[in-house]
Order: sequence, then C-alpha cells, then structure tokens
Amino acid sequence: MKIADMIGKSILILGYGKEGRTTEKFLQKNVPNCNITILDKSINDNYLDQQAEFDIVIKTPGIPKREMKVPYTTATNIFFANKGLQAVIGVTGTKGKSTTASLIAHIINDSGRTVYLIGNIGVPALSIFEHELENDAIFVYELSSYQLDDIKYSPEISVVVSLFHDHINYHGSFDKYYLAKKNILSFATSNSIFAYNPKYTELVKWATEFKGRSITVATDYSIKKTKLVGPHNIEDIQLAVAVVRQLGIPDKISRGAIESFQPLSHRLEIIGVHNGVTYIDDAISTTPESTIAALNSFKNIQTILLGGENRGYKFDNLALELAKKNVEFLVLFPDSGDKIREAVEKIKTFNPKIFETSSMEEAVKFCVKKTNSGMICILSSASPSYSIWKDFNEKGDQFQEFVKKYAQENKN
Repeated sequence: MKIADMIGKSILILGYGKEGRTTEKFLQKNVPNCNITILDKSINDNYLDQQAEFDIVIKTPGIPKREMKVPYTTATNIFFANKGLQAVIGVTGTKGKSTTASLIAHIINDSGRTVYLIGNIGVPALSIFEHELENDAIFVYELSSYQLDDIKYSPEISVVVSLFHDHINYHGSFDKYYLAKKNILSFATSNSIFAYNPKYTELVKWATEFKGRSITVATDYSIKKTKLVGPHNIEDIQLAVAVVRQLGIPDKISRGAIESFQPLSHRLEIIGVHNGVTYIDDAISTTPESTIAALNSFKNIQTILLGGENRGYKFDNLALELAKKNVEFLVLFPDSGDKIREAVEKIKTFNPKIFETSSMEEAVKFCVKKTNSGMICILSSASPSYSIWKDFNEKGDQFQEFVKKYAQENKN
C-alpha cells in the first residue's frame, strides 16, 4: 500500500511489538491526517474483534493470517510498495538466514557501497524511512515465514538458505509452512534472481518453476579463513558469495569480509574454555536438523543440552546422530525432552547418561561436573525455547551466565 493511499484514513495497527511501534512512527512521520489506533493482546484480550471498524488494518507478523476477518496489509508490503523491488535482497530459510543475510550485508559494506540490513534480524523495515536514503543503497531484508505468508512482492534477488520442517503451530501444517517460504518467489519476473542451496530437493523443484534466473552456491569459491564453524556455514558462505557476485563484487573483497565477519550470538558461539572443557552456545538450533548440523561441526562432544517446546518434531535421526557421535551425557529440558528420550531409548546399543531438569542452573552444574577436559559441552536444543524461556536469546544468555559462574567456581 502506497503512502498516498493511507492519507486521511483511520488506520489500525494490530499488534504492538517492535514492528508495530515502528509502524506507528512511520505513519506519524509520513502519512498526514491519519487517525491511528493500536490494538494488542497486552491491551485487550479481545483485540482481534474490532478489525472491521477501520479503513485500513496493518497486521504484525506474530498474528497468523487465519485470525484476520477483513482485508489488511503489513509493514513488509508497505515497505516494498514505497521502496520498490530493485536493490532489495530478500533472505529466508529455516535456519541460517540471519548469518547469511548479515554476511551478505557485511561483504557489500566492505565493497564501499551503502547497505541496510533490515527485517527479522531485529531492524523493522519501515525504520529505514527515518533516514535520507542514498540512491544507490542496497537493502538486505531477512524475511521470516511469518512475514512471507502474506507478502505481495518478490525482491530483486531472493535467497533461500535452507528448508526443513518448522513453525507448524503458526502455519497449521508443514505444507503451509513450505508454501509461505515459497511465497518469496511468487511475484518474481524474468529479471528476478533466485539463489538457493541445491542440497534441499524442494528448492531444486522451486528453481525449475522460477520465472527468472536461478543460481546456486559458489562451489568454485575456496574458503581460506573464517570464524564460522561447520559444513552448513561453509555452504552459507558460498551462497553469500554467489549473491554478491551478482552485484559485481569481486571475490577479493568477499574474502577479506568473510575473514573479518564475526559470528552472531547463540550460533555455535564458543563462550569459553574452562578446565579444558569448551562450552558452546548454539541456542538458535531449535529444530532437530539444526542440532544435527551442530553435532557435525565438532568432534569430542561429550555433553549436550536438549529440549524445549514440543512442536511434534521427530527425533529419530537426531538420536541416531547422538549415538554415532557417542555423546555420553544428555541434559533434557521439558517439554520435548521426553520425546528425545524415547527416540534415544529405541537404540539399544546407545546408553547415554540422562539428566532431566527444568532449571538451566542445575543443568549447567551437571555439565560442569560431568564433562572432561579436552571435551565439548554444547547447548543445542533441537526444539524452540518457549516451554520455559521467552526465546532462544534468553535461554542462551542463561547458559552463558551459569557457565561463567560455575565453571569458574570449579576452576577455583
């Protein structure tokens, strides 16, 4: 929706989190004579019942579209309607999208061009209208499935990093989740570009149906030095290189940027070595597939902290990987901890010692006591954090806090 279409209208912002607050600022600055109303579950439990009373409804991503009773728009669609599609690189994927989007933006910045990293990374897209924008600026937009579910535009370059099951509680089924992700390509033209990792067979299928030009990971690019760990991160680096090549950025620039790029928090983050034990925070790994990737990124993992919100995931492949790596100690959190235990107990030749708890403090105490020098203790939950924690950031922060407290005490 264009700014001109909102002038003088009664506008409802439905949902008042970070994006909702930014949308309010955008309207106040850019849309004259509009009448803004805020409705949010923190204000009124029945906040979804008043949608029909307004000329325009702007829905925030946390509200599923099935809850909407009237036509609506979103901050993402307002961004594209008023910014345009050119010079926008949209990045999505089940896992790896934040790291890949951040790396692409980092490389572009090192090339000397102006770049804005926005979206699900934590910077609401409409906040860019608070600045005077350079004509040649590039926007790297991290897009979640929530934002893509009702998008009406495709970026100039669409990047899909990975694809496996997630967010069934929001979308209603895995098929609908896949369709939400695929929506990033729904409005592409012959000039659009689709960059993807071909190890995901569904993405290969999407590429055959794509209207524009498809590119895959730059397998010809050899990575000499990086702080990113694990085979999946190597693939994400090569995908980022493939994308920035489309902008004419030479590999020499990319190489320097890749070497200087700092990994994001809670993503295979080595938080310290205490008494010879390496502690790793991978709280972002909220699916079995991402935890399997973490297990394949290190040797000598002796202790792992698993479990969280139960979203119906299958843990059989994770259990097989734990057995293959001979992980000796499993710390299991509710609610999915029981399901993980069941999957592990199916493997008669694998008998790890299991500690079940709902306390991060007690979990870390156990890990500090049991993990031997020269080995690794990793938090990589294979489940969302919401069973106990607000989000993966809070869970990872607690892990780091107690590791520093008890590992240091043990040292003394």
